[in-house]
Amino acid sequence: MSETTDALLHLPLKALHEELGGKMVPFAGYEMPVQYPMGVMKEHLHCRAAAGLFDVSHMGQVVLKGADPETLALGLESLIPAAVLGLGEGRQRYGLLTNDAGGIRDDLMFANRGDHLFVVVNAACKAADIAHMQDSLPGIEVVEITDRCLLALQGPGAEAALAALAPEVAEMRFMDVRTLSIGGAECWISRSGYTGEDGYEISVQAEEAEALARALLNQEGVAPIGLGARDSLRLEAGLCLYGHDITEDTTPAEAALHWSIQKARRNGGARAGGFPGAEKILAELETGPARLRVGLRPEGRAPMREGVTLFHEDAEVGQITSGAFGPSLQAPVAMGYVPAHLAAAGTALEAELRGKRLPIRVDSLPFIPANFKR
Repeated sequence: MSETTDALLHLPLKALHEELGGKMVPFAGYEMPVQYPMGVMKEHLHCRAAAGLFDVSHMGQVVLKGADPETLALGLESLIPAAVLGLGEGRQRYGLLTNDAGGIRDDLMFANRGDHLFVVVNAACKAADIAHMQDSLPGIEVVEITDRCLLALQGPGAEAALAALAPEVAEMRFMDVRTLSIGGAECWISRSGYTGEDGYEISVQAEEAEALARALLNQEGVAPIGLGARDSLRLEAGLCLYGHDITEDTTPAEAALHWSIQKARRNGGARAGGFPGAEKILAELETGPARLRVGLRPEGRAPMREGVTLFHEDAEVGQITSGAFGPSLQAPVAMGYVPAHLAAAGTALEAELRGKRLPIRVDSLPFIPANFKR
């Protein structure tokens, strides 16, 4: 069913996006800016070279509280394979909500903010995620934060731009979190993002978001960036998009997200298992999955997008889950799933595009090396 504009939720910064010339489209139940007058290609390259400001206020912001820190950590560990206990205060980690079959319900970020955990989940999944946490975590208060915007400032110029307003951010490392005052507004800041570039995500009260956004856009080298470039940036960085590259039917090992499951939660670890689908997930980490998410490089300049079927020696072997033209590479890039024995970089495959079989090869991920500040 198509979404009508009337049924869509609006971002608190809708008027600012329109003032900036943002082209608004439906996405995950919201009206979102897909691009600005600069255009997707130039926005993408600008973020790689300078700094881009994204409005990601559609994402779900959730606070878990009401128990002592250990109970809180172990509670979240009952739902995700990542190690929550032992994550230092002021630090953030990537995690996966899993189901009983070992599939991925959603991917998320969680931060230890001392007396509570701050969790950011995907927009399309947030209602289900919050209900799941509320049902599964007795004695823990699960609160959706609905009065704050979430902005992402990404790119090699992000530190200088944000440090002009809050000098302390220059001291932060990748995955650090801090609460800082910017222009009198309390900002929850993490040094993270989803572009493969250095940068920050900033949660700020909705009524203070426009002033902060304008202050950032006034910094040299900062431009507004839409969903179109966000998608091509994360694809070049080899990052999964939920509902496409990862779903309820993909496991962490298949998705090559084994790195998100720390030693403590694996077989032989201090707190092995105890999360939905643990038996299958932990077995696959040891024996390897039957299929793997891989990078794909089509030959020629035509992008191959989600749903394109992959072949090897005339046998159907998989599908593309994400694909676009990679502006940084000046070539098309894609991700998809293939049998494990075909997952080595350099493996030659074919993809069926408009009735024709065209050459495509397996490539290593990420396509563009990450520029995080370690």
